[in-house]
Amino acid sequence: MIKSLFLSNILLALVWVFATGTLTQENFLFGFLIAFGILWLITINRTEIKYFSFVPKILWFFLFVLSKIIAANLQTVKESLYKKDDLSPAIIKVPLAAKSDLEITFLANLICLTPGTMVLDVSDDKKAMYVHSLHCEDRDTFIKEIKTEFEQRLLDLMR
Repeated sequence: MIKSLFLSNILLALVWVFATGTLTQENFLFGFLIAFGILWLITINRTEIKYFSFVPKILWFFLFVLSKIIAANLQTVKESLYKKDDLSPAIIKVPLAAKSDLEITFLANLICLTPGTMVLDVSDDKKAMYVHSLHCEDRDTFIKEIKTEFEQRLLDLMR
């Protein structure tokens, strides 16, 4: 059911693009949102269909990651322009709730997207990830941020 709704949403978005005659990413996204609204209105028992809760979660997750990337970039610019004595680099062992290789890979990529952080290794038993950070004043706060903001949101989408 989810696949058919997603394909219907894509097809309606393409109809929107062809009807308006403007082939841009923004117009396609706008058409996708309009098509999502149309499908939401005409679907019976939409509370039982996972698609109508999954798409907003993905959009909010994308906006969250984008805001984290922008904030980290601004912090990196600030650090590069001003004194460099304030850096507090550290290698932190972060325990993982993610179990599958796909979940761990997505989490590692999300962490690496934010400037100033880099995943160095994952333990052999897949229970911990080693992360290097340029800006780590408190290890517990850093671990909590990774666990709640990145890992939990990602697992909510993937499970």
